[in-house]
Amino acid sequence: MLCLRRIYAFALRRCQFRTLSSDTLLSQLNSCTTEDQVFDLVGKNKVKLSEKHVGSAISLLWKFQKEKSHLLRSIDNIKNHSQFLTLRILAENKIEFMDNDLLVDTLYNVLRFSVEAHDSLVEELVMEAWRRLERFSLPTLSKFAMCLNEQKIYSSPLTGKIADIVNMNLDSIQDIRVLSVLMISISGVISQSFQERLIQKAELLLETVNFIHFNHARRIVQFLRNVRLTYRPLLEKCNKVFLENHSKLDVDNISLILGLYQSLQFNNTEFRLVIKQKLTESIDDCNNTVSFTKLFAALGPMAGPEVRERLIATALLMAEEFNYHQALVVVETMEEMECRNSHLIQKIASLLDKYLNKYRPIDLVKITQALVLLHCQNAELYTKLRRLLVGYLKVNVVPSDISMLTRVLSMLPSSQVDEVVINRVDAVLPQCNLRDLNAFAKALVRWVRHDQSHQQSTSGPGAKLLQKLSNCGYQRLQKASDLDLLLEELRYISGEWFEEILVEETMNTCLRLMDQITWMNVLEFSSFLIKTNYRCTPLLDRIASVAVQHISKINPAGMYIILLPFTIMNYDPPQSEEFFETCIQHFSSNLGCFEPHLLVLLGYSLAIAEYFPPALINAIFNVDFLAKLDAQLETLPDTLNWRVRLRLMELNRAVCLECPEFQIPWFHERYCQQMQRKGNGSTNTAQQQIHRMLGEILGGRQYAKVSVLTPYYYGIDFECILDKNKKPLPYMDQSIVLADLVQWGPDIQLLGKKGLPLGAQRIAVEFLDSKTFCKNSCHVKGEFAMKKRHLEILGYQVVQIPHFEWNSMELSSKDAWMEYLKKNIFETK
Repeated sequence: MLCLRRIYAFALRRCQFRTLSSDTLLSQLNSCTTEDQVFDLVGKNKVKLSEKHVGSAISLLWKFQKEKSHLLRSIDNIKNHSQFLTLRILAENKIEFMDNDLLVDTLYNVLRFSVEAHDSLVEELVMEAWRRLERFSLPTLSKFAMCLNEQKIYSSPLTGKIADIVNMNLDSIQDIRVLSVLMISISGVISQSFQERLIQKAELLLETVNFIHFNHARRIVQFLRNVRLTYRPLLEKCNKVFLENHSKLDVDNISLILGLYQSLQFNNTEFRLVIKQKLTESIDDCNNTVSFTKLFAALGPMAGPEVRERLIATALLMAEEFNYHQALVVVETMEEMECRNSHLIQKIASLLDKYLNKYRPIDLVKITQALVLLHCQNAELYTKLRRLLVGYLKVNVVPSDISMLTRVLSMLPSSQVDEVVINRVDAVLPQCNLRDLNAFAKALVRWVRHDQSHQQSTSGPGAKLLQKLSNCGYQRLQKASDLDLLLEELRYISGEWFEEILVEETMNTCLRLMDQITWMNVLEFSSFLIKTNYRCTPLLDRIASVAVQHISKINPAGMYIILLPFTIMNYDPPQSEEFFETCIQHFSSNLGCFEPHLLVLLGYSLAIAEYFPPALINAIFNVDFLAKLDAQLETLPDTLNWRVRLRLMELNRAVCLECPEFQIPWFHERYCQQMQRKGNGSTNTAQQQIHRMLGEILGGRQYAKVSVLTPYYYGIDFECILDKNKKPLPYMDQSIVLADLVQWGPDIQLLGKKGLPLGAQRIAVEFLDSKTFCKNSCHVKGEFAMKKRHLEILGYQVVQIPHFEWNSMELSSKDAWMEYLKKNIFETK
């Protein structure tokens, strides 16, 4: 075949002449209405075809395909047709005669037919385009850049040259389609300053261009994803374009946009509600596996219970028809939905088993993770997955791939440490970043715990490798010199290894690089600090200083992340009032840019720090806002939904107790009762000890109540009542007293005294475990300080027993504990 092609090519090169009938031939080509007509004309006129004829023929073939639905396209048939081969050979021989537009159009159209990047025609077209690069118009340049992007040429010298041309001509670009394509294509080779100029130009065009196609906005969002920048002003402008064009968005585009938003951690309630409605209405129209799979992936994670059941029922009916790719999409979506339908889980698992040899390593990783998290019971499938994953691990040399494979291998049921895995991990450790090291550490910790032979030993292969991992982590931190690169490595790090081994060294490194905290990275740094639960006051002071100095440059929605570490860790920076007031003033005039759930979280965070901005409180406790919040919560993941509802209740409670002047009603009675029924009343060993000793100190267990529920539904560990002479009062009927506690009444000035003898005092005894404190501090976290404040408003005298005092060497005997309790209960003011 190759010999015939060469002979044929030679024969065609002998016929480089044009005929007088060329214009007629072009007219005949343009009159064609099917691919067969084009091929018939090409076959009859091979020697007469000029470069324009060739380009026109290839363009027509793609035009006919583009007009068909994806299911009806016949790309492979066209690509393998003998006359298409003729066109490719002719195109390659006539490259030098093509003008710039025709050259790039031919490349673009050939790639539509999945012609490989290493094909000689594609290579020649790219090389010729490179030679002419500086003579291209900007639209032609953008189309050529798109072709390079499709060939995964992201960081080559050619891409760099295109970036230089764009940099020199950026001010003259007025076409947002051209700009958006170029932004994606050069995103891997641009500097920070050039990135900022591109963003500014995109913002300008989005504001000034009358009509913007949603694809242009989608490419701009994709650019932000590529450069890993959640720049909200630009995202919000793009989101506005999507909303204006929502009727034109199909399931493919919706899925793509949602995926980009997820990777950027950007959420817009209005968009999600609009597309949720649009997708829900299209369920009945998705009657084939291709359209249904796309719908399932887009709608499933945000669907309510009824729609979710409809989707699952349809998936069960179609399951046998899913191909290997569709089965993968469905199981990933089921994981995201936290699906618990055992019938569907088993059906999809069987389907995945059938297609197992078709999947790439990254697909096997996704499948394994999804099946484990879905609690799939299929030992045989897990055995096959383990064998395939270990096989890929043996031959892989990329650290990030090895860490990914190792992490997911450790998730498999009854997984034990494997010598092959240990050796592969050991071999790549010096090349690993902190993210990879963390993944390895998580896996090894799981294996060491599962492997009974190593559980009691510090000399097993897993334990030894863990020590080596820690040393590599220390070395990498000590060599770090760029805070932005360090934050990139730390972004997804979590778990015991980091928290117990590396967190302190990480803080030392951050202190060393503290001057690199700027307004551009302060949000990411603040987010990282929250995750560590480490109270480092110099770093907190730096965040506050940067925020106050550059407040106008920080997006108002970022104030939540800025304020959160201070309220969580209960820390007031120098000039605390200026810091909080500056942040509050910055977001108060921009409340409209906040998502409803974020506004609730912000309000709760400020309440911890005893700030209740009237504009914020009135905006939240508003009927229209609460309706909007309810609608949004239906589209959010269950975990976030639960957290936001809890925070709204806690904010409602805080406003009622601390700011009665706002006259906000308490409307969470039923919610709290439901939560109370779902809760568990378990107590730990220390609490049981304290309960027994309180009985002895007070004169009997009838003098102390355990797990008491207060008005506004605060739970306290123990309660006792002392009269005016500090003598304990007994609880005669605990059930009656508990009912009385819950219904104390609305007058908060009298709550603590209601139903008590004159001068008597309720005492709340709280055991503070390690979760009450920051990792490196004995300072109570903000939410527990707020609880103490609220209990005191309710009339309690609060006695807090920190775990580090109760479990200290000083209190190592029963007598010492008894004396400690007596002192704290009876000697309090």
